[in-house]
Amino acid sequence: MSSSTAVRQENRSVAGLQSPVEVLIDFWGVPHIYASSRRDMFFTQGYIAARDRLWQIDFLRKHRLGKLAKDFGPAMVERDRAARLFAYHGDLEREWASYGPEARSDAKAFVAGINAYVAEVRAGKQPLPEEFKLVGTQPDTWEPVDIVRVRSHALTRNVGSELKRAQVACAAGLAADKLRAPLSASSSTKVPAGLDPCSIPADALRDYRTALNEVTLSPDGKVAALDSDFNFFAETGDFNRNGSNNWAIAPSKTATGRPILANDPHRQYTVPALRYISHINAPGYSAIGANEPFIPGIASGHNGKIAFGYTIFAIDQEDLYVYQTHPAHPNQYRYKDRWEDMRIVTETVEVKGEAPRQVQLKFTRHGPVTYTDPNNHRAYAVRSVWSEPGTSAYLASRIYNTGANWKDFGEALSRWATPTLNFVYADTDGNIGWQVAGLAPVRPNWDGLMPVPGDGRYEWSGFQPLDKLPSQLNPANGFVATANEMNMPADYPNAQRKLGFEFADGSRANRIQSVLAAKAKLTLQDSMALQMDDHNYLAERLTGLLAGVSPTDSSLKAAVTLLREWDKNDSRDSAGAALYQVWTSRHLGRTVVEAVAPKASAIIGSGNLGGIVDYLETSRDKAQRERLLLSSLSDALKDVERLLGPDMRQWAWGKIHRAAFQHPFAAMGHAASREQFSIGSLALGGSGQSPHAASYDSRTFNVTSGASWRMVLDVGEWDNSRAINTPGQSGDPHSPHYRDLFPLWAEGQYIPLLFSRAAVESATNLRMSLSPES
Repeated sequence: MSSSTAVRQENRSVAGLQSPVEVLIDFWGVPHIYASSRRDMFFTQGYIAARDRLWQIDFLRKHRLGKLAKDFGPAMVERDRAARLFAYHGDLEREWASYGPEARSDAKAFVAGINAYVAEVRAGKQPLPEEFKLVGTQPDTWEPVDIVRVRSHALTRNVGSELKRAQVACAAGLAADKLRAPLSASSSTKVPAGLDPCSIPADALRDYRTALNEVTLSPDGKVAALDSDFNFFAETGDFNRNGSNNWAIAPSKTATGRPILANDPHRQYTVPALRYISHINAPGYSAIGANEPFIPGIASGHNGKIAFGYTIFAIDQEDLYVYQTHPAHPNQYRYKDRWEDMRIVTETVEVKGEAPRQVQLKFTRHGPVTYTDPNNHRAYAVRSVWSEPGTSAYLASRIYNTGANWKDFGEALSRWATPTLNFVYADTDGNIGWQVAGLAPVRPNWDGLMPVPGDGRYEWSGFQPLDKLPSQLNPANGFVATANEMNMPADYPNAQRKLGFEFADGSRANRIQSVLAAKAKLTLQDSMALQMDDHNYLAERLTGLLAGVSPTDSSLKAAVTLLREWDKNDSRDSAGAALYQVWTSRHLGRTVVEAVAPKASAIIGSGNLGGIVDYLETSRDKAQRERLLLSSLSDALKDVERLLGPDMRQWAWGKIHRAAFQHPFAAMGHAASREQFSIGSLALGGSGQSPHAASYDSRTFNVTSGASWRMVLDVGEWDNSRAINTPGQSGDPHSPHYRDLFPLWAEGQYIPLLFSRAAVESATNLRMSLSPES
């Protein structure tokens, strides 16, 4: 950054803007928006998001609202039908009211801004993004209701796990399922009365999977296709692949005497990035941080008075219902003592190259029908909070964006429904806090861990109010921290503990809490280092089981020694980390599952590493444990030798563990597309069990998910705050901000998250003056 760098000036007249707006784009591509009204602020936020991310937000809208066939042809008709099942179909007046009195006007302004930019592109005033050119499509205009009708980005969990648990119960009994998805301490489950787990087909969630599947493009770029890998988090809820970290530190434990708040939410890596950083200002409204680019407001950040960040808290917001259908009338299902009609909605799907098609959406009283089995007279539907008003993810963040204290924050979170989160909080008065928020179904007579009959015996009974969910203000230890672990307090009432049972294993949480507790006075640098901390607490537990193991084979003995002496840090130059990760991701789990639950091995696969370690630690058969450890380690040793050569001194985790996430167009057939959209590949440390979250595909070891957005806030001296996005702010491969943050992110570096007007002015690279079109 250099104050002598010439600031570029760009003047634009924008249709729909009501008053002049200044947008200062800093050296890192972050827009700082200064408007004279709330309406123009949100209008400009939408306009600038479209400027930087038009292909991304257009594709997401079409993807999630079932409008892909119009661009990509008949292969997408079934995909569109499934997506429409999970859009919001309820009362729009109640929906808008759920987000506060200004929700509709804010969304209307934001969408008007998107549409203003779309109109400029379609008129040739702004360049058409490369992706549209390659596939021969155009961006669509939005309606305000599009923002609230989208539901499927909310991560509600755990219906995919329910189906898997039923399959495991059928094949090998419920005890075996602990290897796949261990439950929180002291939790157990049973097969619900009236359910035969062996009667549930693997396709029971067919349309759910289809609706949530990622979409990729074929090499010619002309036909879209469903990705064969269903969204892993939605399927299993494995927080070691998709989790998050956050903490807030009280003034008594910081070197400055000011609170520190840190957040690094983890999700699947995408190009462009899932999140977008912006700074929005208008009279009575000033907030900076990140949100998904098609949502108005700031979800993770601060407003100059309070700071806020989040991680997922595992409230279970969905269930799979199983119905008996009428033999002669398959659109009727048994409910209590009668046959009830499914509600059938007919919609029109536009199809490229063909006449529009009519599709039918079927619903039971519980939710969308995801599969019918006419031969066995069964139907399956998903009940989810998505059908409830107010459950469009992150839209309620606008409410706490204007909060001034803990009370305001709590009142805002009383409207928060999805996703279910651990919020951490800090303010300029020195307070810190933690509050769980989200719509929490009350299940009076079951735990939500398995499918249930849809005949009326298993019904939700309202939702837990916010004041019944866990929270903490100004704890005595001087910090709050969460990492998706089971963190309900010991004194939390038993009657309310059925919020959810499938949490992270605690590896990241234990490391974070131990680091924060160990130092009397913590700094911003400490928090940045902790976000990049490679220590693997779960590896301490697992390698501890090798203490009494003495293999006779010299190579295997060397492998055991390497793991014992390894510092348990998944650093990119570590030989021990390379062996450990190959062992645990490709060999250990599969070996244990095949030995312990062979009848369910095809369903469980490699299992959940935390569940595998739990089993090995508690096994009374020490001879079997040693055989499992050594046989799987022997296989892993050969695997690493194939990957990295026979010399252990040359092994390094970062040689195979690489950040190589790609724009969908980088995989297309012609070299020009690959080159212009490519991000590159960089060595990375971390893993799914370390605070430096960097989960990977075990087939390639390429990093697939982790923290695209990191922030560390100096609460009260806001210009000291730091953040990073990856690979860049822009989705335009010709922009200098398309991939500029990627090397900084990979090295654990940050950019300033500037808040004061003076600091922003000093870092401005582009000054955009927007005026109403005359």
